Amino acid sequence: MQLRKGRQIALTTHAIRPNSLGGNSAVYSDNANLPGIDLRDVPLLASPFVFLRHGETESNRLGIIAGSNDVPLNATGREQARQAARRLAGSGIDAIWSSPLERARITAACVAEALDLHVYIVPQLAERNWGALEGTPRELRVPAVSPPGGENLDAFRARTAAALRAIGASRLPLVVAHSGTFRVLREWLRIPPRSVPLENCAPLRIASHPQGWQITPL
Repeated sequence: MQLRKGRQIALTTHAIRPNSLGGNSAVYSDNANLPGIDLRDVPLLASPFVFLRHGETESNRLGIIAGSNDVPLNATGREQARQAARRLAGSGIDAIWSSPLERARITAACVAEALDLHVYIVPQLAERNWGALEGTPRELRVPAVSPPGGENLDAFRARTAAALRAIGASRLPLVVAHSGTFRVLREWLRIPPRSVPLENCAPLRIASHPQGWQITPL
């Protein structure tokens, strides 16, 4: 993606210490955690935050597993990132945290340019490594089954949990990552599968609510 001439977005890799782990709203119970995880220990969840899946890639368009492959945004994805940036202008977002993969990093940079913010790269926010299944149709993917040469589900959950726990608290942070990241987050918050569609570059505001977690498309 071409940013405005002369405009550079500051990117910082955020290392994780070995021991750190509206009308369209929906509310979900929060009485379940991932094993060994106490939600009270997660700074990100202390205040509302926004989750943004990266823009569309050719793998998304073709229904192919990208996983750890560093595929770029396609033309539609680049336009989606620009639209998301316009949508989030004036939202109050004050910090941006991103996966290191290009599709997320460029999406985050587009928003950062519009909001005049820094992007913090969290390596552990990368999408799950699907091994031999990468480049094959999504229908072959079985989340609970370890793919040949890939990352097993427990390892991916632990890595993603560590990344989310390392994100610093702020007034309204933005997390730019992947569908797999959201699945782990959804487990934390006990959001029913597919109850909240996770489209490319469709921001979701997530906030604690007396009855659970409130998910609001922005």
